Amino acid sequence: MTVAENLFENLRLELRRGCLTLAVLAQLKQEHYGYTLRKALAARGMEIDENTLYPLLRRLETQGLLTSEWREEDKRNKRFYRLSSEGEVMFDRLLKEWNDMNTAITNLL
Repeated sequence: MTVAENLFENLRLELRRGCLTLAVLAQLKQEHYGYTLRKALAARGMEIDENTLYPLLRRLETQGLLTSEWREEDKRNKRFYRLSSEGEVMFDRLLKEWNDMNTAITNLL
């Protein structure tokens, strides 16, 4: 990998990191467990690896933005995630920030 390709990849991952948080919060307005969340995100063009998703879910739950509960479904225990009330407020604030930034960048371009 060339220096330019390596730099691009690092910057791409940095840009994507914040977008993934917003995407996950958006999808968790409806309850999902990890696999269905990954599929819902992928169906809308936002692929996410398990090794990225599950630490992100744990971090967001630790921050109080998600709630989760273990339930049995299809004879398997699955952890279901959903936005907490604090998560709903934070999602709305982040979405406004995203829209403002998107408008500014569009104007710059």
